[in-house]
Amino acid sequence: MSRLVMKFGGTSVADLDRIRNVARHVKREYDAGHEVAVVVSAMSGKTNELVAWCKDASPLYDHREYDAVVASGEQVTAGLLAIALQNIGIPARSWLGWQVPIRTTDAHGAARIEDIDGTAIIDAFGRDREVAVIAGFQGIHAATNRISTLGRGGSDTSAVAMAAALKADRCDIYTDVDGVYTTDPRVVPKAKRLDKIAFEEMLELASLGAKVLQVRSVELAMVHKVRTFVRSSFDDPENPRPGTLICEEEDIVEQPVVTGIAFSRDEAQITLRNLKDAPGIAAAIFVPLAEHNINVDMIIQVISGDQKTTDMTFTTTIADFDRACVVLEGLKEQIGFAYLEGSTDVVKVSAIGVGMRSHAGVAARAFKALSEKGINIRAITTSEIKFSVLIEAAYTELAVRTLHTLYGLDKA
Repeated sequence: MSRLVMKFGGTSVADLDRIRNVARHVKREYDAGHEVAVVVSAMSGKTNELVAWCKDASPLYDHREYDAVVASGEQVTAGLLAIALQNIGIPARSWLGWQVPIRTTDAHGAARIEDIDGTAIIDAFGRDREVAVIAGFQGIHAATNRISTLGRGGSDTSAVAMAAALKADRCDIYTDVDGVYTTDPRVVPKAKRLDKIAFEEMLELASLGAKVLQVRSVELAMVHKVRTFVRSSFDDPENPRPGTLICEEEDIVEQPVVTGIAFSRDEAQITLRNLKDAPGIAAAIFVPLAEHNINVDMIIQVISGDQKTTDMTFTTTIADFDRACVVLEGLKEQIGFAYLEGSTDVVKVSAIGVGMRSHAGVAARAFKALSEKGINIRAITTSEIKFSVLIEAAYTELAVRTLHTLYGLDKA
């Protein structure tokens, strides 16, 4: 008998009919003899509604009470799914984060899991073969005995962490797509579903714009070696497709040079002109930004011909763009730049693949192909298994399609 964690997102449990459909998926695995724990999100749109209520009640709301409010969405779903399972003859009970317990830090609204005690759930497996329906996205800060939430996408993290704690044989993440694709099928109709993808590749895809899985959930899966499937809850529960397996690199026999193309529209570019070229300038710029919790990604420094001045260009998220500009303008005299230029009309396009480790010229081919399409590259970053380019947003779809074809992903 194997042990399985199944996770269902908001669109999968959007109403009672879909919750009943989820129950049929669970029944299939239960009837196959598995010990099953199910992690659920709030119904689609419910968390946004609860967040709006908090903001309407007070723009400067208490984050501890915010967590108490928004965690209720998953509580409703867990209870309803347990009822639906009982209605088709499967023993089930709902578990809230504090009942498991899932212990977290006290960073309310963005807590991190510190420990999960799955003893009570495992006991119920052995005693009654009871299905555990667990409210995702939430836990408890033990020292204060307060409910905590894990931030957007936290149910994915809950599921993988639960799989690790229960020593599950696998974790199935059910969503509204039937797996991980070589890129967004809405942009490239020829995009193909991947049978397998390495943890490192999925981590890069998730962090670079692919919205299939939350980044922290992939990190946990990689650290704890949790075999994770991405599957569709909209498949026929009696005959579901296999989805995409996220696994270790050595489990993939045929590894392409490039596995996928990701893109992120949540990018903003800032350039500081005519800085004095002297030691400590980079620190004078980026330390204050870090102190204001502003994340910086791509960084380019261009030194003038006389080597006396330099331009510094970097990217941040659109949400942080205005704050970053205010911080830097306030330090203009201290940093010593002539003026600041900014743009939110940019996009980051990335190619990811562990095969890049053993192949030269992968990025160079992309630069040539993009130039032939008249696409100007504003910034470049590279790592061992990916490269990213910053381009004008108007060329997003053309760039993604060009790279997808260039690396043979249309035929994958």
